[in-house]
Amino acid sequence: MMIDRVEMASRPNVLIIGGGIGGLFAANALIRQGLRVSVYEQASALGEIGAGVFVTPNAVRHLERVGLGPAVERWGARVGPGSYYFRHDGTPIAPVQVSDASGWNATFGMHRADFVDFLAAHLPAGIVHTNHRAIAFEQTDDLARVKFGNGTMAEADVVVAADGIHSELRSYVFPLSKPVFHGTICYRGLIARERLPNWPMDRWQMWAGPSRHFLVFPVRHATMVNYVGFVPTDEEMKESWSAPGDPAVLVREFEGWDPRIASVLQQVDETFRWALYDREPLPTWTKGRLTLLGDAAHPMLPHLGQGANQAIEDGMALATILGQVDTSGVGKSLLAYDRLRRTRVAEIQLGARQNGLRLDSTDIDLSARDAALAAHAEFRKRLYAYDVVPDARAAAALQ
Repeated sequence: MMIDRVEMASRPNVLIIGGGIGGLFAANALIRQGLRVSVYEQASALGEIGAGVFVTPNAVRHLERVGLGPAVERWGARVGPGSYYFRHDGTPIAPVQVSDASGWNATFGMHRADFVDFLAAHLPAGIVHTNHRAIAFEQTDDLARVKFGNGTMAEADVVVAADGIHSELRSYVFPLSKPVFHGTICYRGLIARERLPNWPMDRWQMWAGPSRHFLVFPVRHATMVNYVGFVPTDEEMKESWSAPGDPAVLVREFEGWDPRIASVLQQVDETFRWALYDREPLPTWTKGRLTLLGDAAHPMLPHLGQGANQAIEDGMALATILGQVDTSGVGKSLLAYDRLRRTRVAEIQLGARQNGLRLDSTDIDLSARDAALAAHAEFRKRLYAYDVVPDARAAAALQ
């Protein structure tokens, strides 16, 4: 896209707080629209603790739009028709839906660190600034300003808070609220394929309940296995991706389950614990020149695998809308983005809660749970088929 200097000067200047998947994708999408962008990350370097993320067609279509389709193919591990739900003893329940309503299978297991790396590598030099922890925000009718813990400040026409469930800037949009703990801890980690040479690396597999479930899918172009064990707990621990866990405790939690799970757990030398929190849907994501994106706006449980995917949809919607305006239209544009995204994301947040309850059913008779998992394929077809761009263009046109 070629934009002359006069037009470029009149386009919104966007400052993104947070260098995770949501913030970095938004930067790529905004730059693709010809906007000026800076990303500020509190850590000393971009990166993620080793873990897997599931990337689905509703996000992959936008990664392709910004030129990252080859990177997804290179670093992802496509999962296909062999994907399945099982009971805890290995009895098959139903196939897992991996394609959208049109039959397009663009469903990948991805290592979070790889994802962050290629999103950042696709940006022009000088866009990302590390060692910048946002501590304060202020705005006027004409400008937004962020203050950082290192004493520096940055100004922009738009500020996007993409700084996670513990966002420093969320309180400038909506009063502080406490994250909701859902009584579940995940044990998660990665295992090199060489240690599981007979494991099928072309599928997503889940073993469900009662009261807990276990998930396995490949990452890093099928050279590693990502596992997650979801177990109930009365212990309300801090929300963290990287709290250490005890492999022996993890083994005990799934003792007596399908021997395939035992074969995975025998190879676990190190595991991490992740407490499951989300928040109630917010009534607004935007105040003036500040808006929220990803987990800062809508932290959700992982039971639909949509956290990162919805952040990517957010970024594409925001870029599409802001790409249609000059600096005078910022306020209305951010409200249009807000209205467009809140309804869909609230439905998915609540749907993730419901699916978690379904997977971890404590009913003695699990046949109703199993039937619901089989029927869930139709919901996923619609979820994956959604394209936010036409709706974003329509929202921009209505301003």
